Amino acid sequence: MTFDTQIDRRGTHSMKWDMMEKLYGVPTEDGISMWVADMDFKPPQVVQDKLDDLMSTGIYGYFGNDGPYRDAIRWWMDTRHGWTVDPSHIFTTGGLVNGTALCVDTWTNPGDGVILFTPVYHAFARVIRGNGREVVEMPLVNNNGRYEMDFDAYDATIPDHARMVILCSPHNPSGRVWTKAELQGVAAFAKRHDLILVSDEIHHDLIFSGTHIPMTQIEGIEDRLVMMTAASKTFNIAGCHTGNVIIADPDLRASFARKMAALGIGPNMFGLHMVTAAYSAEGATWVDELVQYLDGNRRIFDAGVNAIPGLKSMALESTYLAWVDFSGTGMSMQDFTNRVQTGAKIAANHGPTFGAGGEDFLRFNFATPRSNVIEAVERLQAAFADLQ
Repeated sequence: MTFDTQIDRRGTHSMKWDMMEKLYGVPTEDGISMWVADMDFKPPQVVQDKLDDLMSTGIYGYFGNDGPYRDAIRWWMDTRHGWTVDPSHIFTTGGLVNGTALCVDTWTNPGDGVILFTPVYHAFARVIRGNGREVVEMPLVNNNGRYEMDFDAYDATIPDHARMVILCSPHNPSGRVWTKAELQGVAAFAKRHDLILVSDEIHHDLIFSGTHIPMTQIEGIEDRLVMMTAASKTFNIAGCHTGNVIIADPDLRASFARKMAALGIGPNMFGLHMVTAAYSAEGATWVDELVQYLDGNRRIFDAGVNAIPGLKSMALESTYLAWVDFSGTGMSMQDFTNRVQTGAKIAANHGPTFGAGGEDFLRFNFATPRSNVIEAVERLQAAFADLQ
């Protein structure tokens, strides 16, 4: 299989393709789905082979001996990220949205504040509010098309009831790869205000420029740090709902273990097998090829979008999610969104769902065969042809 292979996902219970008409009014038969953050590619063959072997037995009982699974995670983090993980520090959750909710439930109380650097992945706010906590938005500074943090402003506005901060690293939706100095700033901010720091690093394998630094490599914050990783974005296996919460501090680890036990949470056997297969030499080769392909898609998409007067795709350092600023058009959000959905027949995420700062943006997923990206660019240029 090559990444150029078209796979028709319509009618397969795909949220990305089968829900776009209901949610965005984009017709299923000829629309292009560029919203949900999963890819239109098959995972590496090693993952499919593992599932084929498993299904050939016809037995789907309880999973035992997760040692190989934990060791695969240890190997991947060490080999790909220079991060030495103790396998006993790993908890497996039903994906990282579930992991985020468990963190909020474990270390905060109803009414507490949880800080988000916005705009940011929309599911964070959903689970914070769903747990009866308050979302505390601390806006990122858009410095000439690049998001930066303003800790002086954050220090001046942090409420007394804030107990946790959630960092998205690399950042979704902008694709920023935070520098070591920026991560040190986040760590110092968490320490100053006695916050639990949850670092969601789900996109850490998909880097185009810069170097992803795991937050665990920042000194002096082990006593408040919770790491979250998953193979789901990297290998397009989000449907297995398998994520990892990795906690080095023994006290934090004990409290999280109690919460997991109290809620009776256990892993999905299919997910464990898939992750074990993916985190391998074969999987690593596939990821290297994937990143090259995605980078090609990124260049095509950005060049085409940035050629439209008034549109600007934020320079992307990671992920497969383009964050496009429409403010230069002078249009209202309703107007430019209508052109994208009705004119271009493209379903893209609405910027305001990502919180403060997202009002003039749409997020486009370009992890799809290149012909789809080229078609999407042509449709966008036609939809905004009067601006050219």
